[in-house]
Amino acid sequence: MAAGSMGKPVVASARSNVQKSAPASAPDHVRKPAYASAPGAVSTLPVGACDCHVHIVGEQDAYPMLPDRPYTAGPATVADLRAHMARLGLARAVIVQPSFYGTDNRLLVDSLAAMDGDGRGIAVLADDVSDSTLGELHDAGVRGVRINLESVGASDPETVARAFGTWAGRLRGQGWHIQAYASVDAIAGAAPRLRGLGLPLVLDHFSATPARLALDDARVRAVIDLVGSGAAYVKLSGSYRINQGATAQQVTALARAFLDANPERAVWASDWPHTNRAPGKLPTEVSPYRDIDPRGLREEIDAWLPEADLREQVLVTNPARLYGFPDAKEATA
Repeated sequence: MAAGSMGKPVVASARSNVQKSAPASAPDHVRKPAYASAPGAVSTLPVGACDCHVHIVGEQDAYPMLPDRPYTAGPATVADLRAHMARLGLARAVIVQPSFYGTDNRLLVDSLAAMDGDGRGIAVLADDVSDSTLGELHDAGVRGVRINLESVGASDPETVARAFGTWAGRLRGQGWHIQAYASVDAIAGAAPRLRGLGLPLVLDHFSATPARLALDDARVRAVIDLVGSGAAYVKLSGSYRINQGATAQQVTALARAFLDANPERAVWASDWPHTNRAPGKLPTEVSPYRDIDPRGLREEIDAWLPEADLREQVLVTNPARLYGFPDAKEATA
C-alpha cells in the first residue's frame, strides 16, 4: 500500500523559490495576531521548544500540486513559518509533507534547507522508493514517512497493520519513524500488532480521537495503552480536529490521559497554518486557512503542560530524541 498519493518520488531542488530571509508581514491567508502584544502573556517556552507538525505551501508554478487533489491551500512560506514560531517562542519545527503534493518532496527538501538546521521533515513516499532517495532525504533532514489513512477512510485493522508493517521493515534501524494519520478505530483495532514494529509510530492529532469520547471507552484505552507501552508517540495537536461537540476541559483531559500514560511519548504541535477544506469550494479552488488565534495555542500549552519539567520533556526532550535534533542548550551556547 502506498504511503501517500500517486506520483514519482522527487527530491531534486528548486531551492531558489523558497523564502529564507527574515520574516516579513505574513499574507492575509496566514496572518495571525501577534501573541507577544496580547494582555496576560503566559510563561516563556523552554529553550529549543519544537512545533512538531507544520506545513509549507509553495507557489504552484514552482511546486505544482496533484491535479486530483482533494483541496487547495494558499502559499505559506518558510518566512511565514518563522514569523509563526517567533510569535509563540518556538525554536524548531517539523515540516510535514501535505497530501496535495503526493510524493513530490522537492518543496519539503528546499524548506528544510531554508530552515538552516532548525527543521526536520516528514515525507510522503511511493512504495518503490529507492534506497538512494531515502539516503538523500535523510541527509536533507527527513526523519519519517507519513501514512495518511484518515483522508481515504481506511480503518480495517488488517490494512492498517500491513501498511505500517511494510514500512517498518524498510525503515527499521535508520533513525526514521512512521507518522500515521488514522482514525482511533483503525489504531485501536490494530494496536496489538503495532507494538512490535521495531521503530517508533507517531499518531497525528491525538490519534484522531474525538474528545467527547469517555476516557474509559475501549478504543480510547487501547490507543492510550499503546502510547503507554512506549511503542507509539502521540501528537498533542490540532484540537479543532477532535473537539466537535466537546469542551476545552474534555480536550485537556484527553491530553492529560496520554501524558499520564507516558510523558516520554508525547510531542506538541500547532498544525500551522491550519489547513481546511472549505465547504462549497472546488478541489482546485483555494480554501482559506482556519483562523486560529496563537493565544489559544499558548493557552492550550499551559493547560496541557502546566509543569515546567513536563513542558521541557514534551517540547524539547522528546522531539530532540524522535527527530534527531542536537541538544538545545549546546546548540544555543
